[in-house]
Amino acid sequence: MIALVPAPTSLVEGTGVFTLDLNTRIIAPEPLAGTVAWLQGALRPATGLPLPSAAGGSGPVIDLGLAPELRPSEYRLDVTPDGVVVRGGDAAGVFHGVTTLVQLLPAAIYRKAFVAGVEWTVPAVSIVDAPRFGWRGAMLDVARHFLPKRDVLRFLDLMALHKLNTLHWHLTEDQGWRIEILRYPRLTEIGAWRTESQVGVGPDAPADGRPHGGFYTQDDIREVVAYAAALHIDVVPEIDVPGHSQAAIAAYPFLGVGGETEQLAVGTRWGIIEDVLSMEETTVEFYRNVFDEVMDLFPGRYIGVGGDECPKVRWRDDPRTQQLMRARSLDTEEELQTWFIRRLDDHITARGRRLFGWDEILEGELAESATVASWRGMTGAVVAARRGHDVVACPDDQVYLDYRQSTDPDEPIPVAIPLTVEDVYAFEPVPAELTDEEARHVLGGQGNIWTEHIDSPRTLDYLVFPRLSALAEAVWTTRTRDFSEFAPRLEAHLSRLDAIGVEYRHAAGPLPWQKRPGIEGRPSTREERAAYMAEVTATIAP
Repeated sequence: MIALVPAPTSLVEGTGVFTLDLNTRIIAPEPLAGTVAWLQGALRPATGLPLPSAAGGSGPVIDLGLAPELRPSEYRLDVTPDGVVVRGGDAAGVFHGVTTLVQLLPAAIYRKAFVAGVEWTVPAVSIVDAPRFGWRGAMLDVARHFLPKRDVLRFLDLMALHKLNTLHWHLTEDQGWRIEILRYPRLTEIGAWRTESQVGVGPDAPADGRPHGGFYTQDDIREVVAYAAALHIDVVPEIDVPGHSQAAIAAYPFLGVGGETEQLAVGTRWGIIEDVLSMEETTVEFYRNVFDEVMDLFPGRYIGVGGDECPKVRWRDDPRTQQLMRARSLDTEEELQTWFIRRLDDHITARGRRLFGWDEILEGELAESATVASWRGMTGAVVAARRGHDVVACPDDQVYLDYRQSTDPDEPIPVAIPLTVEDVYAFEPVPAELTDEEARHVLGGQGNIWTEHIDSPRTLDYLVFPRLSALAEAVWTTRTRDFSEFAPRLEAHLSRLDAIGVEYRHAAGPLPWQKRPGIEGRPSTREERAAYMAEVTATIAP
């Protein structure tokens, strides 16, 4: 069985195998030099073979090239006993082709040192493949718990293995600010560090008493962006405003409502916090300057502004904020948030970029170019598409990869509803009620990974894999999906994750060191979750 994840559109098995040996060469035109370098880096450690990039010579060849008849990101892979030919509609297509080629080799190819006694053979095959969606992503929260740069790079490698092409990077929160802003150094001098972290869920949950923090320098950011680009992954930064901003207010108290005459600390508790940004012009100017530095670092099309879970009580109770609302002819606090988001949108759009925000931004009128991440179920996807906005589907009840993975009481810090691998595999990014015209606004989908309870890369592995493998197929393949057909391919795919060292969740449940006994979670039923989401999306319901 040829077990590829995600499954290609068309696969025809041939006869015989292609064998890598000391004479194997890789040839490609100059525009594909980066892909050649990546493929050499993927194949050389385990095989010990030189695999030079040379047009002359004899011996078997891996031939990479561009084919104008193929669409962007589409590729064709032909393997015979005599050689390998990969053609792509663009460089991204060729890259997807070579990641498939690597998957066709024995799983030991993913080990980082020489492996003896393995025949490095590829089955003869002809594959034509292209993604269903242009946005195939993962949202990674590094603000609740900081993830060191080396682990971010490793996560990008794992995304590339699964042909995911968008990292939505959640960089700021109440509990931490993770990106260096040169104009405002206190954002990381103060905002990147907290005194302790809540352990578990609920108002009575204890704290660990350990300081926590970290941030990425601007050189780190450039490195991550360049590394991702070599893997044909776009990085979408998110600076979350006007809620989820306590770390910024702790660093610069004037950003808080009323100027925050009492110094706030960086948040140490999880949940929705009432301290939000003031709506003064000085706050707008501050964040324009922040986003200017962000846009200088991130060259991609989309810039995230958050916009989610912003309590309005501070604005409602503050005389100065109410005065500002009257001066701006705004009747509600929801309109005030829209005013703020629109000011940022104007600034981001003037730089040739597009604002990207959570579905709460639909509570007001947005610029047509604004793109919406629909997380509170699919209500936001329907509303946004019908209003003419592009949409990324990431409904919590289908693709929140920090949610518990079963009803097993041993699941570590169980959150919300259980989402199994099969549940994630069934993810459908396009709401059935959309017309064909409306459905064209659905760019794709992503899995979201919130890290309140993910305090180490090992825990990240456990919660994300193999569910992210299932999601990758859901957003890639155009084939009719059948979990009973996917399951044996996934079982084979786990040997690749084993070779890489991914500590995924086993089907039998958490291993002893993956449990968190005695730490309370927040489990809920699907009925409870649906009722809550219906309530909080009532302001945007179609």
